[in-house]
Amino acid sequence: FLSVTEDLVRRRAEHNNCEIFSLEEISLHQIEYLDKWCRDLKILYLQNNLIPKIENVGKLKKLEYLNVALNNIERIENLEGCEELKKLDLTANFIGELSSIEALKYNIHLKELFLVGNPCTEFEGYRQFVVATLHQLKCLDSKEIERSERIQALQNYPEVKQKIREQEQAYLLKRAREKEEAQRRMQERKDKKQKQMESKHGFDRRTAGCCCLSPDSLQNQENHQAEGDREQEMWRTVEDDEEDRRFWEEPTPYTPESRLETHRYIEEKRRAKDNIRESKKREKPLRTLVTAEGKVLNVNAPKLHFSLKDDEENNQVILDLAVYRHLDTSLLDVDVQPTYIRVLVKGKPFQLVLPEEVKPDSSSAKRSQTTGHLVVSMPKAKEIILAKQKVSTSVKDSDCNTLQKNARRSGQVEKLEVDPSKYSFPDVTKIIQAKERIGQGPIRLQPEKITETKKSYVDFENKEDVPPLI
Repeated sequence: FLSVTEDLVRRRAEHNNCEIFSLEEISLHQIEYLDKWCRDLKILYLQNNLIPKIENVGKLKKLEYLNVALNNIERIENLEGCEELKKLDLTANFIGELSSIEALKYNIHLKELFLVGNPCTEFEGYRQFVVATLHQLKCLDSKEIERSERIQALQNYPEVKQKIREQEQAYLLKRAREKEEAQRRMQERKDKKQKQMESKHGFDRRTAGCCCLSPDSLQNQENHQAEGDREQEMWRTVEDDEEDRRFWEEPTPYTPESRLETHRYIEEKRRAKDNIRESKKREKPLRTLVTAEGKVLNVNAPKLHFSLKDDEENNQVILDLAVYRHLDTSLLDVDVQPTYIRVLVKGKPFQLVLPEEVKPDSSSAKRSQTTGHLVVSMPKAKEIILAKQKVSTSVKDSDCNTLQKNARRSGQVEKLEVDPSKYSFPDVTKIIQAKERIGQGPIRLQPEKITETKKSYVDFENKEDVPPLI
């Protein structure tokens, strides 16, 4: 069984803000130390476990409802200290000592008791004995106790009590035989398992000896070994199915021991399946991220949508990886290298070769608060200076105002006539060559559109002796 720790109790007390000193209700599997940590408990659920004995609840003075249904309890005990106990559920246990209910006389506030599914309910005079023994009880097995029923039970109490004692003795003898039979069955099962393990080890030793005899045919023996492993796995599967069929079809008595045996069998099968699953995981080859020649591969093991953009304005490459919105950031591991980026999402690698070299030390990774996407900004290693047009500082606001006023006064625009044969003006629009926007790499980038702001004035030198243009 799992022992109860303080941390477990706090986690189960989430409805009480994880505070245990004022806890009033909890559902657990065991109750060790609970009477020390949670003195104010009023409701305790312990149903559907393999608890063999009621214990560690005697100090819960405020406990009002205890549910220990579907366990392996054989007698009622250790409840005298539960002074406020009003409801006790012992459904589907193995209580055969019906006289043990006399211990509940001290629980003066007990109103409801459930014993359905216990062997004692099959005793002759069961209900009369319980009603006559527990005067404070108002309801037994979901049936209200009438006043006339209690009067009649008290009148016949001596005779009923004698019958109950005789049936208890017969039941205890039967239980002793069942325990001996369960012990014998368990020993047979252990011996059978030991023989299977010895035969398996003997087979492994014989196989190892055969492998040492002919070193020249090692490859052929490896192939035979792999084929033998497959056949052995198929044979083991058939054997397991046959064992399952025998186990579940074999008639067994309904006892605490049979319950424990069933639980152990299910746990063994579960552990065996987990071991096989783990071994298959270990045998699975690791995914190749970098070839033997040093070539980095593009890998998307978590199968996530992504986009890679070239931010020319800020001279950087931006990766937008659509990770799950509610995924904890601690499950992400980002590794930026000069030529590629690798992101581990819950241990699964996402790797992408970059179109050009970036600066890992200057890169940054952020999570979007709305979409949860992972956004990695990677500055390019190659610096590019973008030319920007600037207005000369010599241009004064007054000159600009003068130009606007003169333009409004004149209805017609006069143009200067220039002889093209005497003057030639250079084409300034082609001084800076257009940059190639497509990245040289395995992924075509999605260039972001750069909106250029139009400038009102071009660079010029203001000379006062030259009249303004009209």
